[in-house]
Amino acid sequence: MGRESRAMQEEKWIAAAKRGDVEAFNHLVLRYQDLAYTVAYRITGDAATASDATQEAFIAAFRKLHQFRGDRFQPWLLRIVTNACYDEIRRAKRRPTSSLDDLYETAAEPDTTLNPATLSPEAAAQQAELSAAIQDCISALPEDQRTIAVLADVEDYNYADIAAITDLPLGTVKSRLSRARGRLRDCLRGIGELLPAEFRLIDEES
Repeated sequence: MGRESRAMQEEKWIAAAKRGDVEAFNHLVLRYQDLAYTVAYRITGDAATASDATQEAFIAAFRKLHQFRGDRFQPWLLRIVTNACYDEIRRAKRRPTSSLDDLYETAAEPDTTLNPATLSPEAAAQQAELSAAIQDCISALPEDQRTIAVLADVEDYNYADIAAITDLPLGTVKSRLSRARGRLRDCLRGIGELLPAEFRLIDEES
């Protein structure tokens, strides 16, 4: 399906979902659930929290769909996802510490940047270790910087899209991303050339 046909199909689903068609909204969920979960996991650093945030985000999106004015659905949805992540993080801080089993499950969360089936056991182990190190560095960022770093350097959104998703001025997005990249470089300095290309943080364009 071409990009134009895909966009037209999405518009039809949105219009139907606004009229209360749950099946049409389910098509939107299927289209965006992987993206939403990936963003949520990178922001929260926890598989269960990311799953809860993703579920809550889609529920909230269905309830708020009448507020969507027909610009671009993906940035609108990701704004709801990021807000849901903040809500889940705040709730998690009020809950007791996770069990060791929960912590192990989170640490073992697989990275989706490479297909494990194509890697040797040694490369797969290295990739898992690298992914854990990257996530640790991302999770150590302040929340406002973490979201912007995930959107820019993991999901490859441009400044304008990030501003739309986070509802922040463009200048604020640029300054927070610059600070986030500085922190990440310091954290990841020891990893160096082992970083996959998609995680090599580059200097901000002028």
